[in-house]
Amino acid sequence: MNKAELKKIAEGLIDTFIKAGDDTIRLYNEGLKIEIKEDGSPVSNGDLKADDDISKKISSLTPNIPIISEETVDLNKKNKSKIFWLIDPIDGTKEYIAGKDEYTLNAALVIDTVPVLGLVGVPKKKRLFFSYWPGESYLIEENVTKKISCKKQQPKGKVVALSSVIKPSDLILNKLKQFNVTSIVKMASSYKFCVIATGEYDIYAAREKANEWDYAAGHAVAQNAGAIIKTLDEKPFLYGKEDYKNPSLLIRRSENLYD
Repeated sequence: MNKAELKKIAEGLIDTFIKAGDDTIRLYNEGLKIEIKEDGSPVSNGDLKADDDISKKISSLTPNIPIISEETVDLNKKNKSKIFWLIDPIDGTKEYIAGKDEYTLNAALVIDTVPVLGLVGVPKKKRLFFSYWPGESYLIEENVTKKISCKKQQPKGKVVALSSVIKPSDLILNKLKQFNVTSIVKMASSYKFCVIATGEYDIYAAREKANEWDYAAGHAVAQNAGAIIKTLDEKPFLYGKEDYKNPSLLIRRSENLYD
């Protein structure tokens, strides 16, 4: 696919993401219906409604490209596709159920192991991120669309890391020390990728965890904004693994986190 085709697909999903995000808030306010999946994790009618809305729109835009969603995937079936969609209708379902504001809606198009296009909606923060090409990452906020490029927003001399837990492991803390991190902020979901893409934060490191659909959309937004995304041992972070499992992760706003 060329740049113009990818741009059309990404922009074609914006209204669906906005509506799906609004629906998650409405369903929460009405009182969620929650079930427990086989793996012990919760799923709500908000997750399922977002999954249905996003999947249907993607199918209409790209009818010949397979869709792999957290809510419908068969984990016993190995992924053999070279081009496919990854959807996590709500990343941070526990946050969503608890009424918090960092859950996200996610869709990414992966081509030859790379998430080239991604959308991440953050309904309660009224932010929508999308990207479709290197140098083409955007944030829609208060009806204004602006390009984002990982430009540092923290004060000079500050290097602020993100963590999904209050107390990171020694492995992660030691990795962050290598980059002279001055403070760590806890944050949930793929929103972490997006606020590194905006330059609001500098770095995030994680051990092996989660699945490809948890990261792919945020990965596209951040990497196309200029972020450097690799594994903890500096290997390429690639998608399309047969079992969908993520390796470790190191995402940096830039080579020099002081700039």
